[in-house]
Amino acid sequence: MCSANTDANLFEVSEKANLSSATPLAARMRPRTLQEFVGQRHFLGAGKLLTRMLQADRLSSLIFCGPPGVGKTSLATVIAQHTRATFRYLSAPAATVKDIREVIGAARDRLATGGGRTVLFVDEIHRFNRAQQDVLLDDVESGIVILIGATTENPYFSINGPLISRSRVFRFEPLDRDDIVHLLKTALQDRQRGLGAMNVQAEAAALQFLAERAEGDARKALTALEVGVLSQAADRENQPIKFNLEIAKESIQEKAIAYDGTGDTHYDLASALQKSMRGSDPDATVYWLARMLAGGEDPRFIARRIAICATEDVGNADPTAAILAAAALQISEFVGLPEAQLALAQAALYVACAPKSHASAAAVWKALSDVKNEPIRPVPLHLKDSHYAAAKKAGFGRDYKYPHDYDQGFVAQEYLPGPPKRYYLPKEAGYEKTMGHYLQKLRALIENGKDDKRPHGPITHDD
Repeated sequence: MCSANTDANLFEVSEKANLSSATPLAARMRPRTLQEFVGQRHFLGAGKLLTRMLQADRLSSLIFCGPPGVGKTSLATVIAQHTRATFRYLSAPAATVKDIREVIGAARDRLATGGGRTVLFVDEIHRFNRAQQDVLLDDVESGIVILIGATTENPYFSINGPLISRSRVFRFEPLDRDDIVHLLKTALQDRQRGLGAMNVQAEAAALQFLAERAEGDARKALTALEVGVLSQAADRENQPIKFNLEIAKESIQEKAIAYDGTGDTHYDLASALQKSMRGSDPDATVYWLARMLAGGEDPRFIARRIAICATEDVGNADPTAAILAAAALQISEFVGLPEAQLALAQAALYVACAPKSHASAAAVWKALSDVKNEPIRPVPLHLKDSHYAAAKKAGFGRDYKYPHDYDQGFVAQEYLPGPPKRYYLPKEAGYEKTMGHYLQKLRALIENGKDDKRPHGPITHDD
C-alpha cells in the first residue's frame, strides 16, 4: 500500500517536471508577487491606484488593455495570489456561454460556503460577443466574481458599455528597455525557473539589442534569449554558453510592424498622419505614412486621408494641394504598391509644406449649421431657373443681372435673402490672401457705387 502511494507520488512529480520543462521561459518567469512585477508604474507602485486598491482589499473588476507581452496576464495571476482568491482562466475565442456559467456557478458556491472569492481572468475579452459579455453583468456587479479582462483593443469600442461601467480600466504601456534588460538578467540568474543553471555568459550589448528589438514586449525578448541559449546548449556540454550580439540578432524574429487594419492602430496612425500634415511637419508626415505602408494599409485609404487634409486644412491657400491629392488617389488605383508609395509621399509632403487655411471648410460647416438650425431661406425670383416657358411666365430670372455685362465682371445684386451672412473669411495665407483682397475690392466697388457700369448693350441670358 505504501509502495503504491510512493509510486503515485513519484509519477506526479515526474509529470510536473516534464510539463515544466516544456513551458517556455517567458511563462516560467512570470512574476509571483507584486514586488517581482516589472513596469506599469503609472498605476502600480507606491501610492498608485491599483496598489491602493489591493492594500485596502477593495478590488473591483478590472479591464487591462494594452499591447502583447506587457504583463496583463502576469498581473492578473499575481492579483489572484495576492488576494488569496481562486484563479480561473478563460480564453475568449474558445469559451462558450456554458463555460462562463459553469465558472460563475462554482464561484457562487465557493463564496456561499466560505471558500473565498474567485478571480475570473478572460483573455482577449474583446472576442466575447454581446451575449457572452451580458452573461457576466449581474455576477460582476454583485461581486460573485472579480472579472479581469485583458484586451489588445480599445475597450471603449470592443466591450459593452454596461460591463465597462462595472469595471476599472487600466491601460498598459510597452515596457521600457531598462525593464526588459532587468527581466533578461533575472532569467539568466534564476536557477529554478530561468537559465541560471546553464552558465550563460551574456554580453550587455546583446541584452540591449534584444530590449530594443522587442519593442516593449517582454515575451518576445525572453523567447529570443531562450532560443539563443538553447540552440547552443547541445554543443557546449559543461562549457559556458556565450550569448553575444551576433547570436542575439539570429535569435530574435524579424521586426514585425504592429498594425491592425481595423483597430486602434489603424485609426491612431491615420490621425497622426493627418495631424502632422495639418501641423506642417513633413518629417513626421512621411514617418507615419511609412508606418501605415509597412503595416500593409490600403493605399487608397491613405490617399483619401491626404485628400481630406488637402481640402480641409490647405483649402484655397494652395488649390494645387487638392489636385495633387486627387492625382495620388488616381495613381494608387491604377498603379498600386509599391510604386504608389511615391505618389502618396509626394502628395502628403506637398500638403504638409503648403500654406494652411481651413476657411473654406469652416464656411461650409457654418452654412450647414444654419441650414439645419435656422429658417430656410427661399431662392430669390431672379436667381431661379428660367429656361422653361412656364418659369418665364412666373417671372423667374426676369431681373437677373448677368455679371459679364459689366466692366468689372461683377454687379451687386441679392444672392442670399435675409439678414447678411459672412461664411467665407479668407485668411492671409498663400493664394487665399489674393482671394481675400479681390473680395475686398468688390466690396469697395459696391460702397463707391462703381459696380454698375455697362460698357456693352443689354444682353438677354436665360440663366
